[in-house]
Amino acid sequence: MQCMERSVCFLSWALIIGGVLYLLRQVKAHMQYGRYVETSAPGVMVPAKVAWFIQELPSVLVPVLLLLSTDTSRSLGRTVLISTFCLHYFHRTFIYSLLNKGRPCPLFIMVSAVMFCSLNGFLQGHYMLHCAQFDAAWHMDVRFIAGLLVFFLGMAINIHSDYILRNLRKPGEITYKIPKGGMFEWVSGANFFGEIIEWCGYAAATWSLPTFSFAFFTMCSIGPRAYHHHRYYLEKFDNYPKSRKAVIPFIL
Repeated sequence: MQCMERSVCFLSWALIIGGVLYLLRQVKAHMQYGRYVETSAPGVMVPAKVAWFIQELPSVLVPVLLLLSTDTSRSLGRTVLISTFCLHYFHRTFIYSLLNKGRPCPLFIMVSAVMFCSLNGFLQGHYMLHCAQFDAAWHMDVRFIAGLLVFFLGMAINIHSDYILRNLRKPGEITYKIPKGGMFEWVSGANFFGEIIEWCGYAAATWSLPTFSFAFFTMCSIGPRAYHHHRYYLEKFDNYPKSRKAVIPFIL
């Protein structure tokens, strides 16, 4: 398969523009997900475990299918990078979704996520396999090494923060509690902070428009979620730590 440069460019800029529009929308009114969804709200609701599995699956399935169906020569850097992308979504699909204890998700949000993950999975997989030009020594480049270190640091923060959130409540408890430990000592959206760090690191390691556009979209989409959570905690708990920021330690 030849590199579809126009499609890659179009989808990359669509992510950037879509990120800006998504950010503006959430500034006005946050999306109806998780704790903000009324259980009696109209429309079809999907159990959290099922919704997360279905919506995250295309992000790992599409790149893997592209990888299996291509005979493009694979440098060490290219192989490591596409595997890194798939590793994140393998965890989100087959581990995180099964451990998820969240509230049901509206069907239209799940369907929207499936569409996004399918397009982004194709964009990242196709670019990496058919468009990216890495020399044989790319895996020794400082951008590659530093970017991957940042990626795995972010992934560790993300996974650890999810672990803290899952274990906040004992079985049968339904009330929200103040998360403590790890990056939650500095920010209310520690799990979101970790994921943003991940994709910024991945963008640096690949040094490409498609990955930078995805990192930008991630910041625009989940950054406001951290802000909404932060505001929720401040309103709900009188003793919530005033020194915590929403998503960026010491800054925002």
